[in-house]
Amino acid sequence: MKKLLLIKMEEWESSEMNNPECENVLDSIALQEMHNVIKQWEHHDGIKLIVITGEGEKTFASGPDINQLLDKRAKDAFIPGLQDICHTIESSSKVTVAALNGYALGAGCELALACDIRIAANHVKMGFPELDLSILPGGGGTQRLARIVGKGRAIDMIFTGEMISAQKAEQIGLVSTIVPLEDLWEVVLEKVNHIVKKGPFALKLAKMVINQGFETDLNTALMLEKLAQSILFNSEDKQEGVNAFLEKRDAYFTGE
Repeated sequence: MKKLLLIKMEEWESSEMNNPECENVLDSIALQEMHNVIKQWEHHDGIKLIVITGEGEKTFASGPDINQLLDKRAKDAFIPGLQDICHTIESSSKVTVAALNGYALGAGCELALACDIRIAANHVKMGFPELDLSILPGGGGTQRLARIVGKGRAIDMIFTGEMISAQKAEQIGLVSTIVPLEDLWEVVLEKVNHIVKKGPFALKLAKMVINQGFETDLNTALMLEKLAQSILFNSEDKQEGVNAFLEKRDAYFTGE
């Protein structure tokens, strides 16, 4: 039976897909467990950031269980599944980081795309082989990939099914950082510890403005930015952040 190994460390949470013998396949059980856990974390005020990674050194996450695909019919595309979990991750008020420790193919790549930040070991390969099975990336990959790397590159990757290297992924903006595998967690922890020191309310609003603003016209997006800034101007955390800076000390944010 597939499982998720949950590791809690201070103010961030790590969800580790623990099924290396099956290359961390995202079957229906794993997806449901992950969805439940992230929903639970959403209401946990003590958690600011979620890290998702895979067990082992070979695979972050691969596609769905191919055997399960044999029984899929038209109506099954409308059953909550990968697209819903990816939407939950993307729309979470928490910062989400994908720590790519190995292959991120198909559904695994879509899972990574839903995260705010992607950090990859330098041996990682990413790609969308779905068309080889005469299906398409159905977890939001056709939309998120184009928004991240551009329409032309997304068409090329999805149509050809080419697996690209971590180096190429960094070049086109699919991942933000690549590091040697042995340094992956050190870099992830450094990034995480840097982010969780920020004002939590400001983090939430910045994520909201970036995501929502990207989906609308510039004038509307700029107004969203102004409205979010006006809220932050009235927050206790803004006062604390400014005072801490002026007093040359660490800020103590409360999320208020």
